[in-house]
Amino acid sequence: MFTPKTSPDIKTIGFVVNPVAGMGGAVGLKGTDGEQTLQQAIALGAKPLAAKRAEIFLTGLLVVKSHLKLIVGAGDMGESETKKLGYTYSVVGETKTKTTAKDTKAVAEAIVKAGVDLLVYCGGDGTTRDIQKAVGMKLAVLGVPTGVKMHSALFAISPQAASRVVIQYLWGYLPVQEAEVMDINEQAFRAGHLSAELYGYMLSPFEPHLIQGNKLASSVATNEVENQAAIALYVIEKMQSGIIYIVGPGTTTRTVADLLEQQKTLLGVDLFLDKKIIAQDVNEKQILEQINHRGAKIVITPIGGQGFIFGRGNQQISAKVIGQVGLDNILIIATKSKLDRLNSLRVDTGEVRLDAEFKERGVQVIFDYNAVRDMTVE
Repeated sequence: MFTPKTSPDIKTIGFVVNPVAGMGGAVGLKGTDGEQTLQQAIALGAKPLAAKRAEIFLTGLLVVKSHLKLIVGAGDMGESETKKLGYTYSVVGETKTKTTAKDTKAVAEAIVKAGVDLLVYCGGDGTTRDIQKAVGMKLAVLGVPTGVKMHSALFAISPQAASRVVIQYLWGYLPVQEAEVMDINEQAFRAGHLSAELYGYMLSPFEPHLIQGNKLASSVATNEVENQAAIALYVIEKMQSGIIYIVGPGTTTRTVADLLEQQKTLLGVDLFLDKKIIAQDVNEKQILEQINHRGAKIVITPIGGQGFIFGRGNQQISAKVIGQVGLDNILIIATKSKLDRLNSLRVDTGEVRLDAEFKERGVQVIFDYNAVRDMTVE
């Protein structure tokens, strides 16, 4: 059990609860985004889940209760559970019987303005996106898993694990990473198709055993930056004249552009020719038009959803694009720390035969300068 120092500084946590997060799961709705879906969940007998998980999280912090101050959302957005457990706290926002995404963003913005050491929220991917809009990269954020959809890389593996991460982070034991904000299309998911999208990044404490390690972006630790630079340098040295390079999203792929002094879009797919960007944030049609009847290679890094290399956040690089480029012309890059937390990689191209070919062949991943690791694909 963690024991605080004899006289630690008082730490301040922002705490936001989405009261309706997770209600669609048990009744089979695969999410609770939107008023219509929420009402459908209630009609099907869904019960609130967030309050219980918020209380479990806060109970795990009782060991450092006297050293904490919380800034919380009013009423069911954090105040109720915080008050019940006797924490020192202040309230932002107004108590409401029905809350929306707008309320989540407003509370998060008020917390940022007030100033905290860490912001913790209870919700799913929809809540994560709301928090991101309010917080951006201004401070470290941690998610307590409460929603139906939790593809983002900010979630602890459980409310109890979230408590442990908070304690270790606040007393100086954990670094910070850039963590992916992911979400899926609920309508498509309900129709049986998982369609995830990368929305950006937020800063989050880095603890691979307690946080969803398979969905990491890049650590901001010095050795991680050096590792990214070494990988990027190797890729640049291997770039061939007259070949179009289709470069996917991510901080590791962005490093390639940084070393070439090119302005790559972080979340988009960009095209390079002769080490210069020729098209930014392209879609599938634009890629196919550019690579028609000419050589091309794909440069990607595992993104989001548990080690996916295709089908999560880079759907522009479609099965048609992959088919035209060829599997032998795909360069997968990932830092050592990210790769060490992946037992295998995954694909979801939408084409069963192409996915099967990846699984049969496996892939190689560049993880350092002139260093390659064989990986299975599932």
